[in-house]
Parts: sequence; C-alpha cells; structure tokens
Amino acid sequence: MNRDFTLNTYRRFLLSLLEAGYMFVTFGEVREWQVKFPHEPLPWQRYVMLRHDVDKKAGRSLLTAQIEHELGICASYYFRVTPQSNQPAVIRSIAELGHEIGYHYEDMSIANGDVEKALAHFEQWLTYFRTFYPVKTICMHGAPTSRYDGRDLWKTKDYRDYGIIGEPYFDIDFSQVFYLTDTGRCWDGFRVSVRDKVPAQAQWTQQGRVFHSTDDLIACLSDGTYEQKLGKTVMITTHPQRWTNGIAPWLQEYMSQNAKNLIKRVLLWGKGY
Repeated sequence: MNRDFTLNTYRRFLLSLLEAGYMFVTFGEVREWQVKFPHEPLPWQRYVMLRHDVDKKAGRSLLTAQIEHELGICASYYFRVTPQSNQPAVIRSIAELGHEIGYHYEDMSIANGDVEKALAHFEQWLTYFRTFYPVKTICMHGAPTSRYDGRDLWKTKDYRDYGIIGEPYFDIDFSQVFYLTDTGRCWDGFRVSVRDKVPAQAQWTQQGRVFHSTDDLIACLSDGTYEQKLGKTVMITTHPQRWTNGIAPWLQEYMSQNAKNLIKRVLLWGKGY
C-alpha cells in the first residue's frame, strides 16, 4: 500500500491527471481570459487549476513547485504574512519557476475585526507581495480558530479596486467547477473544514463524487470514470506542508492533523453544524 501525502504520491497524482488529458492553467490565467473575453467560452476543454495555500513550512512548497516545473505544470501559490509562510527566498524561487504568486490574506483576523485596519494591512502586504510577482489574484486563509471570516473584508470594499481580478471563493462558479481540497489531510476533509468548503460539496457527496485518499483519485483517473466524477474543469487545493517523503516529518504531520481535525469537529459542533 502506498503511503499517502508523500512527494512521490503527489508526482503520481499529477502524472495521472496529465495522462487523463487534463491541462494545467493557473487561476490567474482563467480570470484574465474571463475578464478580457466575458462573453466567450474558455479556450481549454479539460483543465485543472492547481492552487497551493502555503500556510507554513514554505520550503516544502518549493519542492512541489519543482516537481510541477519538471512536468511542465504551472500552479498558483498563495502566501501568508506569517514567518513560516512569508519566506522571501522561497517566494522568489517559486516565481522564477514560472508559477503564479498570490496573497493568502487573513487581514480581518490580524486586525481583530477592525475593517479600516484590515484594509490598511491588506494594502501594505499586497504591495509587498507584488515586489516578487505582479499579483492579480488573492485567496482567503480559512483561519479556523478565528472568529473572523477574511472574506467579510469585501462587504464594504471591492478587491478589484486594488487591481485584483480573482478570489476563488467569489469568482469561481462551483456548480460548474469541481473542487478538491486536501483540507484535513484527506480529500473528503471538507466535512471537518470550518471555511474551506463550497455548497456544491453536499450534492457531490450524494452523487458519489467524493474521494478519501490520493490513491482513490488516481484510480478514478485510471479507470476512466473521471469524466463523470471529476468533470472537465477542476480546482485542486493543496497545503504543501502536508506532502513529504521523510518518515519522521510525515508522522509528525499525520499526528498533528488528526489533532487539528478533532479541534475542528468541536468548533463545528459549537456552531451547530
């Protein structure tokens, strides 16, 4: 049995997607086309938007970025302002490999819900990340233990005023785009996710369009059922800190995530979910 959430497994997963005929395009590329040609269909018939939320251990993101580069794949990497994510040498290296860089914002949590302070913080750090890459897309950080939802920042302001053309939770129609996320260190972890979820996941579960392990996904891509289960357009979100070949860090991540999942269940229970 293959050990899941290793870099070797990640490479096999990407190869399976390529062999099934999926192209890889960045979220920014999709949004640029939609903004430029709002009434025309997208030029890709079957494609994946590969997104990485760099929450911590940024060095592991460079490893996934290198694997993707070797396979001719470009992905979108979203960095937080925290030291474990905001590592300039890593950000610069990933950008040099041709990947998209974005801001993984959590300004409402940092500003304790003060909208004006949050907006000032957002402006400051967006300017910072643009020193590495011409950032055009952003993505909220779920911050499961925070009482503040980062997306609430846009109740009084429009991120388009900052030259941003895309935020996945606002600018993707998930009734048309299948969403996979490794939240919870599995592919059906949306059940214990506080914010990294979309409404369509409940319907997909009823339809049997749900996966637990990466091997489940690879099997789907190999047995020809991917057209029915994944569809032609997919957004895949990973957290690269989870993917490692080393036994000790793999076990550490495994045990840590199990503990986090328990905390998330308690939080969701407290909110009545």
